[in-house]
Amino acid sequence: MKLAVFAYSRRGRDTAARIRTALGAAEDQCRCYAPEKYAGGEFRPITPPAGQFTGPVFAWADAMVFVGAAGIAVRSIAPHVRDKRTDPAVLCVDELGRFVIPLLSGHIGGANALAERLARALGAAAVVTTATDINHRFSVDAWAAREGLFIDSMSAAKAVSAAILEGPVPLCCEFPVVGELPPGTQAGTWGEVGICISWREKRPFDKTLLLVPPVLHLGLGCRRGTGAERIQAAVERVLADNGIHPRAIQCAASIDLKRDEPGLLDYCARQGWPAAFYSTQELGALEGEFTPSERVLRVTGVDNVCERAAMMGAWRLVVRKTAWEGVTVALAEKRWEARFED
Repeated sequence: MKLAVFAYSRRGRDTAARIRTALGAAEDQCRCYAPEKYAGGEFRPITPPAGQFTGPVFAWADAMVFVGAAGIAVRSIAPHVRDKRTDPAVLCVDELGRFVIPLLSGHIGGANALAERLARALGAAAVVTTATDINHRFSVDAWAAREGLFIDSMSAAKAVSAAILEGPVPLCCEFPVVGELPPGTQAGTWGEVGICISWREKRPFDKTLLLVPPVLHLGLGCRRGTGAERIQAAVERVLADNGIHPRAIQCAASIDLKRDEPGLLDYCARQGWPAAFYSTQELGALEGEFTPSERVLRVTGVDNVCERAAMMGAWRLVVRKTAWEGVTVALAEKRWEARFED
């Protein structure tokens, strides 16, 4: 966690030092600021105006803690607040360390959980105000962020959070569920507002909050010199034809003969996917039924590249080899379970 802590008085600086220790932030992952006359040691001086100064730190940090009045924090961050999916967690702590108040990104950014953790360490009180938390209801966006799921619609997430306060919200999950469903939800596949956990483009409710776990491995094969745009077009075609959400892809894989293929590497980099490359021996050792190709066997030494590459670390093929303009695509699913209990 990249942590930034701000203090505005000598006593506040002492509390800021306690906060850093309590959160166990590594030296290269923590920046502490105080006015020039109070900075000293590892604290960097704050230079006015506060809003302009805060901007670069806001873009860098995962969490920001202001030691002082809440108004200082609000005015400092206000020009930089953009999107709850990307804004850092922002907390305010009084200079005596008695109260910890999450101000921004309580759920997705983890400010509420961080406030509770920090309050326990400081012997303080966490002042959490979000409705789902104080009513002990399921905070669906916080859970999704913690589990690494993609939230397909923030407006749907807001609708679910409002509905869950009034009564049970239906939830359908295409994965095994370990334990009980969270409070405020019930199993269901129809209704005005509901939650669906799937790697498919599936929206069974009038207003569906689709949560997408990254559980698919993308296997790729291509001719030498194939450009990134052609690979992208082939993958998008396969996803659309099979109703697969693009954010369900976790990684890409191919044979090690493609390790230096510019188009493939460029495409994976654009998507932010790690790319793995496997030897003929590794791919050939996989057990299972794969779509054989004599040509691929002659060129690579293995009867199929994309399906076998997709299956490395996965448990079942969900899309078999699909060829389009010199690109072959396959998709496999890794095992995943939905766990709602901490």
